Order: sequence, then structure tokens, then C-alpha cells
Amino acid sequence: MNAGGLLAVGIGAASGAWLRWWLGLILNPLVPTLPLGTLAANLVGGYLMGIAMGLLAQYASLPAEARLFIMTGFLGGLTTFSTFSAEAVTLLSRQQYGWVAAHIALHLLGSLAMTGLGILTVNLIRS
Repeated sequence: MNAGGLLAVGIGAASGAWLRWWLGLILNPLVPTLPLGTLAANLVGGYLMGIAMGLLAQYASLPAEARLFIMTGFLGGLTTFSTFSAEAVTLLSRQQYGWVAAHIALHLLGSLAMTGLGILTVNLIRS
């Protein structure tokens, strides 16, 4: 652990968390029973993670701090499993079973699909 890595993760995490917060402020009021801000953060984060994975595999010589900033910091701060879990439990406590099922399915399947799409995007651009 070094100062450059600590700064990269810290600045990246703060930036990602601010974006997640902003998405919640903008999107959550649109559908109060389905927190769209967290969903958008997780789907966009999944897509960006796929792009990062594809690009970082292609550019292995990038400094470790760049990887730490992007993947561990920014995308770690942007995406969130704890908020997702809290929202799912809140929906369960309200006995909104259809919404909780949609919430879980959209986050899980959507994030997997977006990560794959990010990798595919890099592969298409490279070819």
C-alpha cells in the first residue's frame, strides 16, 4: 500500500459515490416504489466495469494507480450492494413482493448483461 494508491482509491471512491448520490436525487422520485437511482448506478457501473476490464486487459502497462482509481475507487463507489440490499429489505417489509422481485432481477441480470456489453463494446471497437 502506498500514498498514490490510497489517493487513487479515495478520490475515485468519492467521485463514484457522488455520482451515485446524484443519480438517486434525479431518478428516485420518478418511480418511488423502485429506486431507479441505485439501479442506474449499478447498470452503468456494470457497463463501465466491462469497458474497464476490456481496456485494462489491452493496456496492461497502465499504472496500478489508474486501475485502482477506476475499478476499486470510482466503480466501487458508484455501484453498491449494501444500498441495493437495504432497498430490497425495505420493499419486503412493505410486502411489495412483485417490486422486490423486479428490483432483484433488474439489478442482478441487468448488471451481468451490462458488464458483458461493456466487454463486447471494447472488442467491437478493437476489431
